[in-house]
Amino acid sequence: MATAVPRISAPLLLFFRRIVRGYFRRNFHAVRVRGANRFSGATGPLIVYANHGSWWDPMVAFHLADTLMPQRRHYAPMDSEALERYKILGWLGIFGVAMESARGAVQFLRTGEAVLAAGGVLWVTPQGRFVDARMRPLEFKAGLAALASRTGCTVLPLAIEYTFWDERTPECLLQFGEAVHVRKGEALDGVLESALLAAMEELKEASMARSARGFQTLSNGAVGTAGFYALGLRVKAFLQRRKYRAEHTAVGE
Repeated sequence: MATAVPRISAPLLLFFRRIVRGYFRRNFHAVRVRGANRFSGATGPLIVYANHGSWWDPMVAFHLADTLMPQRRHYAPMDSEALERYKILGWLGIFGVAMESARGAVQFLRTGEAVLAAGGVLWVTPQGRFVDARMRPLEFKAGLAALASRTGCTVLPLAIEYTFWDERTPECLLQFGEAVHVRKGEALDGVLESALLAAMEELKEASMARSARGFQTLSNGAVGTAGFYALGLRVKAFLQRRKYRAEHTAVGE
């Protein structure tokens, strides 16, 4: 019996994406991405895989799908026990997997194959747990490579960092790396880890430069210092007869 593709409720997805956009506006100075065309221009069976450093990572996937590839359906695995607590996510393309078990591995492979065969995009965090972006080696679980080899598909690495530059709210910085085009049955020893590591190193350098140059800004959010600092800046701007600028420091575009 064929495995069913996870269900998606279009009205709920539209509502949830609106919530996600609001979350990013309220909590980040900006969401910025490099190499966006590697994702938006991808065709055929596609897996996007990312490092997993924060609770925000699944929200990043929703935001990127919404802004860069809304025409396709997007899916992601989640621990079955956690999904039981947040059942509404089951209507948004999230499917349960019994973690750390042979049954869970089979669930992931079968559902992943169904998603890719149906033209969906699969998002995974192959580290399987929260890991600091500076930890090495990356230590992937076997499921991603096994699925890619079984199906033959494009596998696209996504590096994620959340970092403070000059504003009171952080930047959400993203880097799509070079796509790995996998042939059916191909061995992938270390290939996917290397591709993501290269993207993470490239993003690290861009983050350390503390400049938006080279990034595409997907959304802007909270700016300024707030409180008494903001009041002082407003008064100063008024006295100097110039326009008030909320940003603490202008970020080069």
